[in-house]
Amino acid sequence: MNEDSPALVTGASGFVGSHIARLLTARGRKVRVLLRKTSSQAALRGLPVEIVYGDVLDRASMRAAMQGCATVFHSVVDPRFWLTDQSPIYRNNVDGLVNAMDAALACGIERFVFTSTMGTLGLNPDGPVTEDIPFNWLDRAPPYIRARLEAENRFFEYCRVKGLPGVALCVANTYGPQDYQPTPHNGQLWQIAQGKAKIALDVAQPTVDIRDVAQAALAAEICGRTGERYIIANEFIGARAFHALAIAGRGQVPPVLISYRTAYAIAWGVEQAMKLLQRKDYVVSRDAVYLSNVFGEMDNGKARRELGWQPRPVSETVRDAVNWFAAREREAR
Repeated sequence: MNEDSPALVTGASGFVGSHIARLLTARGRKVRVLLRKTSSQAALRGLPVEIVYGDVLDRASMRAAMQGCATVFHSVVDPRFWLTDQSPIYRNNVDGLVNAMDAALACGIERFVFTSTMGTLGLNPDGPVTEDIPFNWLDRAPPYIRARLEAENRFFEYCRVKGLPGVALCVANTYGPQDYQPTPHNGQLWQIAQGKAKIALDVAQPTVDIRDVAQAALAAEICGRTGERYIIANEFIGARAFHALAIAGRGQVPPVLISYRTAYAIAWGVEQAMKLLQRKDYVVSRDAVYLSNVFGEMDNGKARRELGWQPRPVSETVRDAVNWFAAREREAR
């Protein structure tokens, strides 16, 4: 791998992309980032990166951004599962990836690291999920998951048929510091840490530190096998234990937990009300509740063995995330 050539990070204004760019620069790599002109640059402030303006839906700008690069870290993710019109989800997650892969092949990219999602993995009621379990819940998957699945299927097709030198990372729910948006999961964590979240779902989730996602991406560049995917998930933790970590030492009261069935019934009622009111793009939905509880424990053994990946404990992740949000809030006063 030619580390003297720039590495391109797409989606670099987002949580995953910005942390990949941050780690690359910390290791002395030349970094180019692809941003829309409307994208916030808060997460990249102070980093020695070359900014190229463009869009994954603009094929010409993708080729221009990749010229002279050796590696592409494709981290464009449109997570807006709540959109009533799901066509932007498909365009950004599927068409954008196809454009990036076509540009990578045209530009002779040596390695293409794709940020995928645990949502493309098959479910396993009898134990931990592995990369080998085929997708087996299409009948229940909401449009957002279907779009991410289509994107990953296209990715593997390009690796198999067109020779794309690609590696995919199936990433769990991300937490950690330097989340300038913030993302929904991290935002809820900070609400809980402040005692502002009064009610929460009694579910469990696979988690991963955002810094460990970046570590995995750089390891995949060197050690990942072409055409393979790796589960990038760490500890599977229930709501009660997770909330206890969030409020540790802060003197706050944890939120009251409501059952999955209760939340699902509430979401159904909200959906009916929104339809009557002709409202669109509402976050509370049955799909959102379903996705909060569908993923079980995940086996990250393949990433540990082949990438040398060693994720940190979730307690450290939560502590650092809460401390970062608290410090940022103090600075804003």
